Amino acid sequence: MTDVQTFINAQPFSRFQWLIWAMCFAVVLMDGFDTGAIGFIAPSLQSEWGIQRPALAPVLSAALFGLACGALLAGPISDRLGRRVPLIASVLVFGVASLGSAFAENLTQLTTLRFLTGLGLGAALPNAVTIMSEYCQDRRRATLTNLMTCGFPLGAAFGGFFAAWLIPQFGWRSVLLAGGAGPVLLSILLLLALPESVRFMVAKGHPAERIRATLARIDASVAQAVSFVTTEHTPLGAGQSGVRVVLSSRYLIGTLMLWLACFMGLVIFYGSINWMPVLLKGAGLDARQATLISTLFPLGGIGAIFCGMLMDRFNPPRVVAVFYALTAISVYCIGQAAADAGLLMVVVFAAGVLLNTAQASMPALAAGFYPTQGRATGVAWMVGISRFGGIAGSFLIAELTRLEFSFGAIFAVLAIAGGVASIALFVSQAARPLSPISDLGTSEPLAH
Repeated sequence: MTDVQTFINAQPFSRFQWLIWAMCFAVVLMDGFDTGAIGFIAPSLQSEWGIQRPALAPVLSAALFGLACGALLAGPISDRLGRRVPLIASVLVFGVASLGSAFAENLTQLTTLRFLTGLGLGAALPNAVTIMSEYCQDRRRATLTNLMTCGFPLGAAFGGFFAAWLIPQFGWRSVLLAGGAGPVLLSILLLLALPESVRFMVAKGHPAERIRATLARIDASVAQAVSFVTTEHTPLGAGQSGVRVVLSSRYLIGTLMLWLACFMGLVIFYGSINWMPVLLKGAGLDARQATLISTLFPLGGIGAIFCGMLMDRFNPPRVVAVFYALTAISVYCIGQAAADAGLLMVVVFAAGVLLNTAQASMPALAAGFYPTQGRATGVAWMVGISRFGGIAGSFLIAELTRLEFSFGAIFAVLAIAGGVASIALFVSQAARPLSPISDLGTSEPLAH
C-alpha cells in the first residue's frame, strides 16, 4: 500500500508538478487582473458617464459580491465533486463575463456583468490553492503556494500598468476585453492539461489505475503500486462533509479567526486598490500619475515568497500576524505622505509588500489548517467570507469621502483593520496552536 503524501514528499518537485503550479499561477494572475481592473477604469467611467465618486461604490463592489457567492458555493462543490472541473468552469465564467462587461452601455449593465464576473473569480482562487497544495511536498507547501498566490497582486499590478497604457490608446473597454480573452484561452489549456487532485481521488475512492497514472507523471517508480492511502496531518471525524469539518468544535475558533483576519485584510486591500487612484487624483495628482502610484500597492505581493519560507520553518499564524501588524503601521503612513510624491511612492510600495504578503499567505495558512475532506470548503469559505471585507472597504471609503474625511484620516481608519487582523491570528494561535505546515503531527489514513 502506497501512501500518496509520503510518495510526493520523497520525490523532487517534478516537471509535472511545475506544470500544475504554472497553470494555477496563471489562473490566479488572471483573477488579480480582472478583480483589479474596475478600480483602474473608474476615473474613466467618471469622465465618460458623469458619475460622482460615491456613486461608483456599487460597480466597484459588484464583483466582490459575486466573489463571495462564488467562493461560498465552490468550496462544498469541490469537496464533493473534485477540484478540476469547478476550477475550469470558474475560469471560463469570469472570462466570458469580463468580455461582456466591455460592451456595457450604462452603470446598471456594468454592475450586473461585474457581479457575474465575480461569481467565476470567487471559485477560481480557492480551487487553485487547494489543488496546488495537494500536489506539494509538506516541507515546501507554504512556500510554493504563496509563490503561486503572488499571481493575484501581480495580476492586479500588471492590470494597472496595462490600463495606464491601454486607456489613452483604446479606451477603458479595452481593459475588460483583455481581461476576458485571457481566461477564455486559459480555460482551454486547463481542460487539456490540468489533472484532478490525487489526494482527492484517494479520499473519494477513485480507481487505483487512475491514481497510479497520475502519480507516474511525478515519478515512474509508482508503477508497481496496487493500492493507495493518504495520511491526514490534521484530525477529522470520519465521513464528515467539508462544511461539518470547517464548522466543527475542533476547528470553529480557528475558522472564525481566519475569516476575521482575511476579512480585515481585504478591507484594506480593496478599499485601497479601488479608491486610491480616485483619492490621489483628489489630493492633487494627475490621473496618470495617480494610476501609476496606485499600481505599486498590489505589486508588493512578491513578499509572500519570503513569508512562505518563514511559514514552512516557524509558526505560520504568528508569522502572518506580524506582517498584519506592520501593515497597520505602513497604511497609516500612506495618509501622512500625500504632499511628497516620491515619499508616497515608497510608502505605498512598502504598505503593499506588507499587506499583500500577509493576505497572499492566508490561503496557504487555511490549506494547512484543514484536512482533505474540508480543505476546499475551508479555503473557499475563508476567501468568500473575506470578500465581504472588500465590499465593506469600498463602501467605507465611499462613506468617508462623503463625510469629507481628509486623505490622512481615511488611511488612519484603514490602518485599524490591520491591527484587528493581527490580533485575530494571535487569538487563533492561542485557541488552537498550530505546528508548522510541514510538521506531520497526528494523522488519520484515508485508504483506497
